Amino acid sequence: MPIRFRKRTSFGPLKFNFTQSGMSSWGMKIGPWSWNSRTKKNSIDLPGPLSWRQR
Repeated sequence: MPIRFRKRTSFGPLKFNFTQSGMSSWGMKIGPWSWNSRTKKNSIDLPGPLSWRQR
């Protein structure tokens, strides 16, 4: 089982994800809304344990 390198760094509302080969994706989260560069999808946190995610 190989060991994999993963790291997540935050700068305010921006989040950067790194793997062994470099930056894999980035996203932003402002309030309940978030977006991911790899999937190009939006999501919204709803009250309680609920959330909405774009298909």
